[in-house]
Amino acid sequence: MTPHTQTTVQSSREHAIDLERVAPERSLLQRMDALERANEIRGRRARLKKDMKAGRVQIHGLLLNPPEYILTMKLFDLMLACPKYGRVKVNKIVNQCRISPSKTIGGLSQRQRNEIVSYLGGR
Repeated sequence: MTPHTQTTVQSSREHAIDLERVAPERSLLQRMDALERANEIRGRRARLKKDMKAGRVQIHGLLLNPPEYILTMKLFDLMLACPKYGRVKVNKIVNQCRISPSKTIGGLSQRQRNEIVSYLGGR
């Protein structure tokens, strides 16, 4: 075995070991439970977006006191559900507030939450 081949084989083994640590085996029951939870969250988020589009729910309350099912939702997606807010306007707002468009609701700092809410006219 050449030194290069040996390094490649060693690297492949290390990569396989890393994958084992990252993705443990799940039983069928565990996978089905996770799928059920994910489907429930998607359904609740879809209803929330419809309520926001209809004006029954305001984004301000969601940002200041988010329910658990939106903590892993992207801020960008939540803002798109607001009436009169499209991609261009949402991009402009998150850039002005110095927030990554891929930031999740649960990952926002208190400063970021307050800044977005005040920018949207909530305070």
